[in-house]
Amino acid sequence: MTERNTRQKTAVATVLAEARTPLTPRDIQVRARTIVATISQATVYRILKGLLEKQDVTTVQLPGEPPLYEQAGKTHHHFFRCRRCKQMYEVQGCDNLIDRLVPKGFTLEDHDVFLFGLCRTCTGEQSA
Repeated sequence: MTERNTRQKTAVATVLAEARTPLTPRDIQVRARTIVATISQATVYRILKGLLEKQDVTTVQLPGEPPLYEQAGKTHHHFFRCRRCKQMYEVQGCDNLIDRLVPKGFTLEDHDVFLFGLCRTCTGEQSA
């Protein structure tokens, strides 16, 4: 493995660690280019594949869209996606609300929750 590949892997890992939302491979490449100007899209995909195999990265799959990537090991969370600007925001936990939705006699193994609407910026509301 060359030094260049090590720098590229470090750049991708840094981008994912600093990201506050899941990213597309293209987003990762654009951000990684501020660290390693020559990183290609193919290299980003290759690095993501390796990080997925090592379980250092997880995918976020929105219905009908290509996968997004985020650093593994985060606490349980869900997402709010703005329909207008497409920005994603993490929503922490689910306070056991999901357990109450499971029919009696069923066993819940996993879940994903995606909330959709308009963010504060798109609604023009500046305070929380």
